[in-house]
Order: sequence, then structure tokens, then C-alpha cells
Amino acid sequence: MSLKSKAAKGVFWSVVESWGRQLFSSATFFILARLLGPESFGLIALAGVYIAFLTIFTGGSLSAAVVQRKDIDPEHLDTAFWIGLGIGCVLTLISFVAAPFIAKSFDEPALSLVIRVLSLNFLIGPFSSVQMAIFKRKLDFRMISIRTLVATFASGLVGVGMALSGFGIWSLVGQQLTNSVCQFAVLWWVSDWRPGLRVSKRHFDELFAFSIHITGFSFVNFFSRRSDDLLIGYFLGPVALGYYNVAYKLLLTVIDLLSRVIEKVAMPTFSRLQREPERMRAAFYQVTQLTSLVSFPVFAAMGILSPELIRVIFGEQWESSIPVMQILVFIGILQSSSIFNSTILLSLGKSNLRLKLGILNSISSVLCFLAAVRFGIVAVAAAYVVRGYLLAPIPVFVIRRAIKLKILNYLAQFLPALLGSLLMALIMITAKNLVSYSLNETLLLLLISLLGGGVYILFLTLIFPARLMEVKSLLKLATSKTK
Repeated sequence: MSLKSKAAKGVFWSVVESWGRQLFSSATFFILARLLGPESFGLIALAGVYIAFLTIFTGGSLSAAVVQRKDIDPEHLDTAFWIGLGIGCVLTLISFVAAPFIAKSFDEPALSLVIRVLSLNFLIGPFSSVQMAIFKRKLDFRMISIRTLVATFASGLVGVGMALSGFGIWSLVGQQLTNSVCQFAVLWWVSDWRPGLRVSKRHFDELFAFSIHITGFSFVNFFSRRSDDLLIGYFLGPVALGYYNVAYKLLLTVIDLLSRVIEKVAMPTFSRLQREPERMRAAFYQVTQLTSLVSFPVFAAMGILSPELIRVIFGEQWESSIPVMQILVFIGILQSSSIFNSTILLSLGKSNLRLKLGILNSISSVLCFLAAVRFGIVAVAAAYVVRGYLLAPIPVFVIRRAIKLKILNYLAQFLPALLGSLLMALIMITAKNLVSYSLNETLLLLLISLLGGGVYILFLTLIFPARLMEVKSLLKLATSKTK
């Protein structure tokens, strides 16, 4: 099978994984949000900030190096496994000791036990990280999809069941632990690989040379991605963080559905093209165009329909999330359209450049959020958007040097999606203002969404038919039977 066919198959199974997972996890998320309220989500988000920080130092970066390497030996796999497991044990011990002090600093006593229980994930994760890397190297996303769907469904049942039984925040903790255990169990069931004792310093050094830059980037990127949660939780409390986190999580769900399904396949595909710059550049244009065609109209519609979306899905108790959502959709457009910048740098082995960009993003994020947090969660969301657009040109020019990107050709990939989304938004806003007083919110949400989608597709069909044909061609290749 050609690389293009393998990549297309990977996209198909990545779509199955992400959409299937998000179908179950979103349903669980909506139910739990109605049952638990902002404070529980704020506390779990605070614990999540700590867990996310320590996750940076797990063996995940070694597994990423396994995916990136052109040639791999059994010693690479064994070394990545045992080093990752050892790190997981250390991080769990650190968490048990540090949890009471973290809870005291936030004046949230319940946070201590939550952190201790969630830290068990550091012991569970390493048992499946190498198997995951092996499947990614093979572009075998079918098994990864099966693992994800089983884990998401099982953990969702546990979370909702515990919430209905009155466990409160522990339903969210139980959901996360169940997900980790199921992912580990399924991958060990379907994978033939088992760790041996062939740990080698030479092979560790080869993996470490690449993974240290990923770890460094993850460290600085943490402050870019999670400093808003940290500062809101510290200065404004868990309730405000709950409102902000629900809006942001809804945004990330859409980004995951629309962009990351392709990003997961792009890394191993780009890595195989690292010695063919022309093909890599063409592939970069194609995935950028495909993602923008899908993501631009979706985020535009979310911004227009945010009030109805929040109230219908989560209930009136979450109305404070509406203005946050209306602002964050602009960062959703930016992130979904630039998500492949880091991917292509990694595939070229230029993780040092990615690290430098991460440092810039992190410093600017912390400064912006510190300045904005005193004015509330809406100001934090606005600072996020402004910072993102001001810094957006920088990684593009870095990519330009790496693969000889032509800026005008790159920007042209966004034109069909941008024009179509603007027309769609204009018609949706007009229609919403005309009929909003005569329809209930659920019906309004459905009808305006259908109208917007129809306008957008009609526009592309009439003005940019070639773009639609390219998307259909890729989908046909992805869903065709493997020969």
C-alpha cells in the first residue's frame, strides 16, 4: 500500500477514534456538567493542572522518539518502557508527599486526596505507551481506535453511575482512572509486543537526544496552555475556573474532532517524507486546507450560537460560560489552522526550534494572563485571543525556512474557508435575529445550524468546486478497502 493510502487509512481510523471517543465523552461531559455544577469541575481542573505538569516528565517523550526514528531496534522499545515505568513510580511518590501542601496553597482541603488518587495514572500510563508508539509507527490507527472507544465508553458509564449515586467530584476522578486502566488493558490484549530486559544506555541516549526537546517544549508549553487555569483557580477560585474550564473544554473538543484526527496521522507521515521536501510541502498545504475547510465554519457557528448552545446542553447554571465561549472561538480558528506547525517541525527532527517557539508562547501567555486575571474570566479569554493572533506569524516564518514554504501559497489555502465562513456567518446572524423570538432555543439551534451548513456547502460548490473534490477524493481513499 502506498504511503498516501496508508495515511488516508490512518485519517479514517483516527476520525473513528476521535469522533467515537468524543461522542461518548461529550455525552458524559454534558450529563456530568448538569449533575455536578461549576465547583466540582473547577476542583478537578485545579488537580488537572498539577497532573498535567508532572505528565511532562513521564516517558511519553521517549515514546514520541520511537515514533519519529526512521530505524528502531528492540533495545529502543525496552529502554523506553522501563525508563517510563521508573519515572511513573517516582512521580506517584512525589504526588503523595506534595498533595497536602498544594491543597493548602489553594485553600481547598479536598484537593489533596483528589491529587493523590489521580497520581495513580502515572503508574498505569507507562504500561501501554510503547505499544501505542508501535501502532503509530505502523500507521495502524484501527487498534488505537478500538482501545480509545472501549476506554471512553467504560469510563463514561463509571463516571455517570457514580454521579447519579451521589459521589460528587469523585465521579470525575473515577472516570479518569477507569479510562487509564481500560486503555492499558486493551493495548496489552491486542499487542504482541512485551517488554524485555534489553535496556541499553546507547539506545537511551539515541531516544533522549530527540525526546529532551519534546520534554523541554512540553514544559514551556504547559505555561502557555495551563497558566490560565492556574491563575484563575488561584485568584478567582474553583467556581470561576469551572465556568472558564467548561467553555474551554468545549472548544478543545471541537478542535480534537476537526484537526487532531489529521494531526495524529501527520506526524508519522511527515516523518517518512523528511527527505522529500517537495512532497512534504504539498502534504502540508493539503492538510492545512482540509482542516480550515472544516474548522472555520464550525467555530464561526459556535460563536454565533453560543448562548443557545450553552443553555441547551449544560443548563442555565452555566450561563457565565457564554461570553467566554464567544471569545474563545477565535482562538479555536487560529489553533485549528496552525496545529500542523509543530507537527512538521517534529517530523523534520527540529524539536529545538519547536522548543524556542514554546518558550516565546509561554512567557507571553503568563504575562498576558497575569495582567488580565484581575478583571475576570472574560478578560482572560480576550487576552488569550489577542496574544495568539499577535504571535501567529512567527511560527509560519520558521516553517518557511524549514521547508521553503511560499507564504502566498500557504495563505491561499485558507481563502475558500474564510470567504465561505464569512458569508455563512452573515446569513446566520440575520436569520437568528429574525426568528429568535418565535422559536424555542433547541429548535433555533438546530435550524440556524442547518441553514449555515447549507449556505457554506453551496458556496464551496459554486465558487470552489475543486476544493470539495479534493476533500471527497481523500475521504474516498480513506474509506476504501485495503488492498
